[in-house]
Amino acid sequence: MKTFSFTQQNRVIAQSLRSTLVNSSQLLRRAGLIGSLTPFLFGCSSVIHDHPPLLGSQLTVQQAVDKIRLGLEDSLRHPVPSLNVLIQTPNTRVFASSVPGGQSPVRETDHFRFASITKHFTATAMLNMHEDGWVNYKAKITDLIPGTQTPYVPNTSDWDFPYKNQITIEQLLQHRAGVFDVDNDSVPGYNRQSYTEYTQLADPTHQFTTEEMVRQLIVHKLSYFAPGTAYHYSNTGYSILGKIIARVYSIKSGSEKTYQDYMRDYIVGATATVPLLSIHFPGRADDTVLPIPRVEGLELLPGNVQKRYGDYNMSAQVGEGNGYGTMADLHTYIRSLMKGQNVLMPETVKRMQLDDLGGSFRANLGYEKNGARIGNIAVIAYDPLTDVSVVAYLPLWDLTEGKDGEISFGKCINALYDAAYAARSALGYPGKP
Repeated sequence: MKTFSFTQQNRVIAQSLRSTLVNSSQLLRRAGLIGSLTPFLFGCSSVIHDHPPLLGSQLTVQQAVDKIRLGLEDSLRHPVPSLNVLIQTPNTRVFASSVPGGQSPVRETDHFRFASITKHFTATAMLNMHEDGWVNYKAKITDLIPGTQTPYVPNTSDWDFPYKNQITIEQLLQHRAGVFDVDNDSVPGYNRQSYTEYTQLADPTHQFTTEEMVRQLIVHKLSYFAPGTAYHYSNTGYSILGKIIARVYSIKSGSEKTYQDYMRDYIVGATATVPLLSIHFPGRADDTVLPIPRVEGLELLPGNVQKRYGDYNMSAQVGEGNGYGTMADLHTYIRSLMKGQNVLMPETVKRMQLDDLGGSFRANLGYEKNGARIGNIAVIAYDPLTDVSVVAYLPLWDLTEGKDGEISFGKCINALYDAAYAARSALGYPGKP
């Protein structure tokens, strides 16, 4: 039976995402039970809507999403567990879950791991700190935290990675810092695997730290390019941002704080401007449980092999891909934030949009961020031209067809975006360009 190394699959995923998405692609982390390909556990279809009921809109969106899912099934030649879209216009809000007949639908309140959409939250947190005067996001990461004698990153040999003295916080946010990605790309000495993959496969309970990932940059002198000279997606760059957030919050609060603490206290928790209580950013290796109700990511491999991902150690992805939550709360987040009705002021939101801080722009979807990890693919988007917001979610990675699974995985990515566009078109808005 043909098999794929994790790093090979990462490269396929990165290539597929780069060719079909904007500012996308992140590393899948792999774990879970392996077994024969069994019937999918997700099913039938359901629409949840605001009142008053708009039956015509609901049916139109449902039919549009059903058509995309069935088309993906025909192309992949096997069932697709679900394809889900939550869309809101100035006049209506519709949720559609398309699933095989006789099965239970996904709900907009089901938890799932939304992967690199986490980066958008990290960018929001950094910009909120900037508004509060705690951070200057234009500053170099070696500069002092405002009002202190402490630099954003430690001034020690353990943090002396390539080009450190030239990198700005903004460049990290834009993936223009050249920081090598030890979570996506193979690292010397780790059997042609990424550092995080190799380490987690050896010990699934390993507690990762940003320091140990930065150490790989130092030991192997790893970098993509001089800061500001090019673009390269980097999970490790966002891990460094997560560390900066923790350091700044610790100093400003007068006690030891984590990235998760700041996200809870200011961005998603009960004391946030817009509470999003389903959303959590686990940072401990023992914080592995995905709450119920939940949707588990599914990965299909050659030889009728499948992997399901639910509970998982996400400590290697702090700040760049460790988030989970519900489609409902993700939608509330992107719509309120992009409309200037959340934690950031409208002028800061505009700067976030124009400078690609944490996300990017896509025609007829607007400002968006996608995520792909352990069998999950999702996108959040807001279009200010039409006041339409969309969240789309597909709990499937198919790596069974084509060279290293490239073709079939690309079909999954395309279907996710096609569903978002189809929902817009169904409600009378511009769809796929």
